[in-house]
Amino acid sequence: MPINEFPLTLLCHPATPAPVVRSVEARAERTASGDLVLAYRLRGDMVRLRIPPPTAPRRADGLWEHSCFEAFTGIAGETAYQEFNFSPSGEWASYAFAGYRQPIAVAIPLPAPRLTARLSAGRLEVEVLIAAAALPANAAAATLQIGLAAVIEAADVVDGSHSYWALHHPADLPDFHHRDGFRLELAPASRSARRDS
Repeated sequence: MPINEFPLTLLCHPATPAPVVRSVEARAERTASGDLVLAYRLRGDMVRLRIPPPTAPRRADGLWEHSCFEAFTGIAGETAYQEFNFSPSGEWASYAFAGYRQPIAVAIPLPAPRLTARLSAGRLEVEVLIAAAALPANAAAATLQIGLAAVIEAADVVDGSHSYWALHHPADLPDFHHRDGFRLELAPASRSARRDS
């Protein structure tokens, strides 16, 4: 599952500056079996960031309230999409939407992602494998539109200041659900990926 290169740079939303974060980078690819493999790398002053400590892997809501990495996936031409949250703690969450911020009331149980996190001086890396069965039923033959994002929480601010990072910020306020932010396109299996400009 390891991904060595981080060709994508996530941008901090201008409304949420984060001077203690040097960079947030990401990588995404689809495997021949249809799985989605993601990797994130955060560089910064880890002492001044609030990074959730390791815990037992489990599904948990509200992960975006603290430092976490996110992925939004949809199929070109369709309004439905999914949201995935990955905490450095090992916790995760997934949500399905029929359209913009319109959650599907009855969630279908999905296989848990495989998630690993490594924290070292000045760097946090998170790798995730989302099984093909957790993606839309017709994703195997379709191009996925993906929004990669991160929420980073500062530790030395009284109100727990958050910064919001994404491939593209299409709105005046951070909004990872905005479909114009799904800027990465991954073709099925071994076909090439491209990022719209």
